[in-house]
Amino acid sequence: MTGEYDAETTYPPNKHQDQPQEAPQGKKLRTRHVTMITLGGIIGASLFVGSANIIRNTGPAAMLSYAAGGLLVFLAMRMLGEMAAARPAVGSFMEYARVGLGKWAAYVVGWLYWYFWVGVIAYEAVVGGGMLNGWFPALPAWAGSLALLAIFVCTNLISLRSFGETEFWLASIKVIAIVVFLGAGTLFALGLWPNTTFSVSNLWDHGGFMPNGIGVVLSSIALVLFSYFGTEIAVMAAAESENPDKGIRQAAKTVIWRVMLFYVGAIFVIVTIVPWNQLPAPSVIAPFTYVFSLFGVPGAELIMGLVIFTAVISVLNSGTYSAARMFAALAEQGLAPKAMAKRTKAGVPAFAVIASTIGGLIATLVNFIAPSSGIYDFIMNSTGLVALFVYVFIAVTQWRLRVKMTPEERSNLKLKVWLFPWLNIILILGAIGIITIMMFSESGRTQVWTSLIAAGALALFWPLVRRKAALKKEKEDLVLPPSLDEVRQ
Repeated sequence: MTGEYDAETTYPPNKHQDQPQEAPQGKKLRTRHVTMITLGGIIGASLFVGSANIIRNTGPAAMLSYAAGGLLVFLAMRMLGEMAAARPAVGSFMEYARVGLGKWAAYVVGWLYWYFWVGVIAYEAVVGGGMLNGWFPALPAWAGSLALLAIFVCTNLISLRSFGETEFWLASIKVIAIVVFLGAGTLFALGLWPNTTFSVSNLWDHGGFMPNGIGVVLSSIALVLFSYFGTEIAVMAAAESENPDKGIRQAAKTVIWRVMLFYVGAIFVIVTIVPWNQLPAPSVIAPFTYVFSLFGVPGAELIMGLVIFTAVISVLNSGTYSAARMFAALAEQGLAPKAMAKRTKAGVPAFAVIASTIGGLIATLVNFIAPSSGIYDFIMNSTGLVALFVYVFIAVTQWRLRVKMTPEERSNLKLKVWLFPWLNIILILGAIGIITIMMFSESGRTQVWTSLIAAGALALFWPLVRRKAALKKEKEDLVLPPSLDEVRQ
């Protein structure tokens, strides 16, 4: 970047700014960790279970909803990738928002992102505890939830490599399950599986490809978009890897085919094998479990139950990582308590990991102790717009940073967004359109208003945080010697 930025948004940072601590080289994530986190990052229970609701409402055209949502995610990841390839940062889009828009933007998007993942930690712990209770009735659901929280706070506290290794194997199970599902499902739909007939006509035989109209297809985009949220974890993890440049470019470039293969491909298999209006509700049986049972796979329900459980705890593991790294990045910029930035010898922000888990623990306990209070539901609903907020901040930040570049800096970009700034405009308008669509349904309106309330409550604390950050900078200016640039001036 050029020297047009003020002291608060210098790019790269000068010596007056806190430098993030990193894990020792031998403790960083390896390429295989980043690769599998990149591949498995978007595969969760929302695909294995939640896709049934989208299909039952939309019909075979659910593929279009997933493809359109995936396109918006791809645009956001490409923009994030351009910024991250130029300057890898664990704080990811929060750090770039600070550079491009100022600390107020970093404060808003960073804290909202942390809040989102605390909610996810609680949700996955509750779901995981419920699944353990189903398999082991003697184990109360609350006890199972607490056990899972304890396991993954320890996994994240040990070392960055410990997180990466755990996520590698959990993601591997999810990817293998999807690949087997796609392979067997394609043979099944084409009538090449034993005792099957050609069933691709299910795409149009039961009321047409779009039985409930284009409106339902468009409104479903708002729902599927949140299934994809988490792809940015790969960029955050790549920044802590042995080869950040390679990992970041890989994560940004491959997201589109991952979306098309894992999500759109899986939905295609389901709607060609099973008539959309005959697919059981997920509360009865998960769609993947139902289709696997049609394959004649022995113990299909148990196998898929274990895969879904793997997906749940994988998100719990990566959610703990994401929340902690964002908390630490906020602290490094003076936007959160300073202790959250402190790292162990292994490079782990231990206090940030513990604090994030405690946040998830509180929300989890509220669900079990006071389920009728509405607090847990508010937390879950109020994170509904965070994905859209983040994508808009990414689009606006990348736009501003690109405009501030010199022609030489633009030509040296390792990863570049095409058709600038038209894709930025498409992403921003897409987010606004989704929020508008959400206002036409009761559940959507609830998510919109609760998200705005949470964002408004966060904004109330900004003047206090800004004042503390300014005082901190004044003290540093008095202590630190002048930089080389300042001496030359």
